[in-house]
Amino acid sequence: MRTLITALAALTQTGLAQPLDAETYNRGRATIDRAIGFLRGAQDHATGGWAHNPQGPNLPAISGLVLNGMLLDPRIDHTDDDVARGIDYILGFKKLDGGIHDGILPTYNTAICVSALSHVPTPDAADAIQSGVVLLRSVQWGAFDPTRNPSPEAPTFNEPVDEDHPFYGGVGYGNNGRPDMSNMQFFMQALHDAGVSSEDPAIQKALVFLERTQMDERVNPRGYARGSRQGGFIYATVPNAQSVDAFAGQSQAGEIVETLSDGTRASRLRAYGSITYAGFKSLIFADLAPDDIRVTAALGWITDNYDLTENPGLGDDGYYYYVLSFARALDAFGVNTLETSAGDRAWAADLIDTLADLQEPDGSFRVRSDRWLENNDVLITAYCLIALQHAVN
Repeated sequence: MRTLITALAALTQTGLAQPLDAETYNRGRATIDRAIGFLRGAQDHATGGWAHNPQGPNLPAISGLVLNGMLLDPRIDHTDDDVARGIDYILGFKKLDGGIHDGILPTYNTAICVSALSHVPTPDAADAIQSGVVLLRSVQWGAFDPTRNPSPEAPTFNEPVDEDHPFYGGVGYGNNGRPDMSNMQFFMQALHDAGVSSEDPAIQKALVFLERTQMDERVNPRGYARGSRQGGFIYATVPNAQSVDAFAGQSQAGEIVETLSDGTRASRLRAYGSITYAGFKSLIFADLAPDDIRVTAALGWITDNYDLTENPGLGDDGYYYYVLSFARALDAFGVNTLETSAGDRAWAADLIDTLADLQEPDGSFRVRSDRWLENNDVLITAYCLIALQHAVN
């Protein structure tokens, strides 16, 4: 494991002005073009959405991800016919309370759609962004507010939530109320894309939840992080919605035997790839200083575990979600080259080469796992398109 000093050196020595070579750039652009071609062909002609289910309920977030990927392309804007129809589709799910969803997963759907609409310069989009942020604020767990709890996230859970509670500062999907780091990263992305200040109370509360999901005793004082110096992130502060009496933590990657800070060895919850990049990006959006221990600890994990062959800690599971998190985080970090344990890596070139090799002839991407909906070719192609746009543009 890298020391703090080494991690900080990696932070300050990374390359900042090394553009892609022409061959890699052209390969990335061609991969993007094929992905866009596939997604245009996969659009539902009747509704303008993607992965539309006539029987419902639908996930406008999938259309939001597609639109985000397309609108990150400098050659495409909101007047594009397919994009315009997609925008109308997600706006059709707007609720009176500001949510953008079809009756399920309000945080997930609203956050992703807010991010997509942030690229759309129209009054309707601006109104949906403003009201969407109001909804997102309302579903963040914080100090007890009788007008908000029970919230749409947890209609049967109404205990007061103060800063000592495991849920504090977090957001969940909406089906059980328990907050998690996946929803947290989409929440933070949406607030960032909507222009919410890093000094905003919602961001400051989110930092509390982020600290409690980082596996590093220098950041997280909870028992499940005792002695750990991993630096990466886990999924949640509790295993399930019923486990609210004590912090226990949860990692989708299980546990790992770790050499603790006192030299002993013990099992600790395992930090893993997709969620560590999600956490790292969230710290960046909170405008923490480069030498903040939360940033350098997470960066240390990233530089020690740099990998694009799998989702580190989970293998093929959630691989394309990992690719999305990887690209968004490193682009937000603002560097082209990382000093990793395996040597200097040009992450954007590595990503382009990896995804080009995984692309199918029709422009979609090879299914690697069916976990977390990653057998849905529209969803994983949208993930890859966003990642590629961050690598190329």
